Amino acid sequence: MLLENFLVLVGLVFAAILVAIYFHDTRQTEHTILRNYPVIGHFRYFAETWGEYMRQYHYLPDWAERPFNRLDRSWVYRSAKGVSNLVSFGSENLPSFVFRNAAFPVLETEKRSYPGKQIGIAEGPGACSQPYFARSFFNISGMSYGALSHAAVSALSRGAKLAGVWMGTGEGGLAPQHLSGGADIVMQIGTAKYGVRDEAGNLSEDKLRAVAAHEQVRMFEVKLAQGAKPGKGGILPGAKVTPEIAAIRGIPVGQDSISPNRHTDIGTIRELGLFVNRVRTVTGKPVGVKVVVGDPAFFDDWFTDCLAHPEGCPDYIHVDGGEGGTGAAPAALADYVGLPITQALPLVAAARARHGLDQRIRLIAAGKLVTPDKVAWALCMGADFVSSARGFMFSIGCIQAMKCGSGKCPTGVTASDPKMIAGLDPTDKSVRVGRYAKRVQEEVEIIAHSCGLTDPSGFQPHHVTQIERGVGGFRNMGGD
Repeated sequence: MLLENFLVLVGLVFAAILVAIYFHDTRQTEHTILRNYPVIGHFRYFAETWGEYMRQYHYLPDWAERPFNRLDRSWVYRSAKGVSNLVSFGSENLPSFVFRNAAFPVLETEKRSYPGKQIGIAEGPGACSQPYFARSFFNISGMSYGALSHAAVSALSRGAKLAGVWMGTGEGGLAPQHLSGGADIVMQIGTAKYGVRDEAGNLSEDKLRAVAAHEQVRMFEVKLAQGAKPGKGGILPGAKVTPEIAAIRGIPVGQDSISPNRHTDIGTIRELGLFVNRVRTVTGKPVGVKVVVGDPAFFDDWFTDCLAHPEGCPDYIHVDGGEGGTGAAPAALADYVGLPITQALPLVAAARARHGLDQRIRLIAAGKLVTPDKVAWALCMGADFVSSARGFMFSIGCIQAMKCGSGKCPTGVTASDPKMIAGLDPTDKSVRVGRYAKRVQEEVEIIAHSCGLTDPSGFQPHHVTQIERGVGGFRNMGGD
């Protein structure tokens, strides 16, 4: 009898503890997983905390996961939370490149802030009335409203403002949530021209002017392709096309939103130049082009046309590596089409230099560049700026569940289920966005100082060296 009473008491105490944990989890705002999965969500954090110690026995190594390994994701998580990223007992990484540190690194008194760069010119053919001076070399790449939840977009917008970085809209059009945080916005014009299209799907200059009238919209980006699916347009399942999304994009409610595989009015380099000039003339703001590199000869032809017709020259080129992946895509395109950023960026930078367009056309690099080493590498290879999508998704709680297209993202980042979205608190996550962006900036500056540079604007190809594993040698990536 005593034993039975004792067991009942233990059961009641255990139940009371579970109830207390449940109410705590559902009311806190720091952890989306715990809000959406109270009590059982703690098993994730237990595994995350103790996994480092247990993996030495039977778990996969930290660098084995795809598409992002645990080392990279953990670095982003810790940075976003404001936790130390210092490591002990050496590195677990097997880098493909290393930076050449200087014998006499920069002193604290010699360091200076990143000076920023202007995008767009104020005079001459191809000029715009409102060039944009970008103060951060690391920014948020385009992710469409609808593909991302309203809570996620709000968090990113607020966080971008905190960190002083720009935010791309993706091809889904400009939503109130993009503007709500006060960040600088890059409005992307995809192949379906969502947000700036007429009823026939053609570019509407009236809608274009209306978008450009927002002071926060600093630039426009013509998307030819993205790394996740070169040669195929965006895909948003009908379940995600709510009345709100349909109104923003200018499409029917509840139907799959599938963009054409290219702009119907851009089929040649000359037509591309005419379109760029048209958008810039209507908006008065810088216009760039997002591409995935296939045939390198295309860029020589394009830059030759830019010199012959400077009014159609883009103000920047956004080079997306074939390993880009925020969009839902056929596996064949995601896996096998488009050069990776490690090959694409140097090719475009070299072509730009051959044609003397280094100061006219800015380069933005994207494609799994989520940590300081990769951002610094891109700056060495000729990028003026780096943009990241998935890095910022991790910063607001993405756990790489690979459920982006289903609408059932467990962290609410890409969810369409209101219950899942409610778990993501934009106020808390915006702080994490800002912390992550600033940590990347700070550690890229640390690398620059180690290389003897006062700030990252001085990076050159000779500051980084590729490691050729299995050969035993090293190769200077700059060719000096």
